[in-house]
Amino acid sequence: MAVTPSSDAIAGLREFLAIPSVSVDPTHRDDMRSAADWVAAQLAWANGRVVESDGNPVVLAEWLGRPGATTIVVYGHYDVQPAGDEAEWESPPFEPTVRDDRIYARGATDDKGPVVVALETARRFVDETGGLPLNVRFLIEGEEEVGSPSLPAFLELHRDELAADLVVSADGAMWRPSEPSVSVAAKGLVAFDLVVEGPATDLHSGRHGGAVQNPNHALARIVASLHDDEGSVEVPGFYDEVEPLSDADAAALAQIPFDEESYRADVGVTALHGEPGHSTLERLWTRPTLEVNELRGGGPFTVIPRVARAHLTSRLVPGQHPEAIVDVVAAHVVRHTPPGVTARIELQPGAVPAYALGAGHPAADAAVQALRSVYPGSEPLLVRIGGTLPAASLFERILGLKTLLFSFSTSDEQLHAPNEFFRLSRLEEGVAAWSELWRLLA
Repeated sequence: MAVTPSSDAIAGLREFLAIPSVSVDPTHRDDMRSAADWVAAQLAWANGRVVESDGNPVVLAEWLGRPGATTIVVYGHYDVQPAGDEAEWESPPFEPTVRDDRIYARGATDDKGPVVVALETARRFVDETGGLPLNVRFLIEGEEEVGSPSLPAFLELHRDELAADLVVSADGAMWRPSEPSVSVAAKGLVAFDLVVEGPATDLHSGRHGGAVQNPNHALARIVASLHDDEGSVEVPGFYDEVEPLSDADAAALAQIPFDEESYRADVGVTALHGEPGHSTLERLWTRPTLEVNELRGGGPFTVIPRVARAHLTSRLVPGQHPEAIVDVVAAHVVRHTPPGVTARIELQPGAVPAYALGAGHPAADAAVQALRSVYPGSEPLLVRIGGTLPAASLFERILGLKTLLFSFSTSDEQLHAPNEFFRLSRLEEGVAAWSELWRLLA
């Protein structure tokens, strides 16, 4: 298929990015509807429609003109993160601005640019050939940035409308802009608060210091007990369910060029740290973590606080179950709670298991072939994501479908940060690769 100029795609992307579809903010409810309407309008040729969910609406569409051929679901999301401090943006976050072959706006790379790649691929096929090389359903949701809370019930309710052989996701960034890559796994996530309670009320530290257990001190002791000095998680049972890498996955990991010293310098630390016996890349991609994200209690005044809290998250790998991780951490907390205080775990919503397609899956092979056709002379890498993609796990659990992550976002494009951008060259490269992928899957 001939590659046409991208001016129409750029114009459409500008329109899409100008809609402040911030899902976490209820004041943007009308903007969420506007963004869903925009996507549905682009898919009018495929019966694009806005369908209600328990939360923000979902866009569905389908073209099923190839009886007996492969059927895929194209997944993406139209919601975006808040802009944050607009003073840190070089141009207004919802006034798309092109500079140096990049378009800057909130949502440019997560996920509106990649969604436009998928929409443009379908449009060009239809305009030039009258149809698609395989059957395609579309599901573009509006809650990914808040953990897709309404998606499970929506998938259950619309199971028949989503019958397919595979999901192809426009979400899930490539690793680096210098090398084409296919993500074959993403970590899961479970979040919880550790709550330590002591006296019935805050106490004057001069009158009561040294006589009662300070919840801040107790919290620090418990948190310190979670890891050993080298960085391994010291919670009994934490690693029990971790599945070893397959031979194919291990071989794919060994092919990834990674300079630990450059990584150390890039993140600005004096030394790297983590579970011994594994390389930094293995720890980033293939090993589970237990991180303390926040500690709080009392304040900068002379008080022994009544309560102290820590917010923790665990990134999970295949084989681990969120509920089991919470259970072993809770048991560990009980064992390490000092006298004079109580401690408990409060589970936060949105737990997601890890997802793995696997380096040997036929869809991964097709994706590699498609990328080779667009980037001749480069051997696409099979990589893993340290972040979490809730939808992929939900598609597998509810619909029994594997998900191929085939995004043309890259991880350096300021996702969730000020001055988020999308390389305009990726529009044409993405359309070419998606077109070849669809032919191969067909």
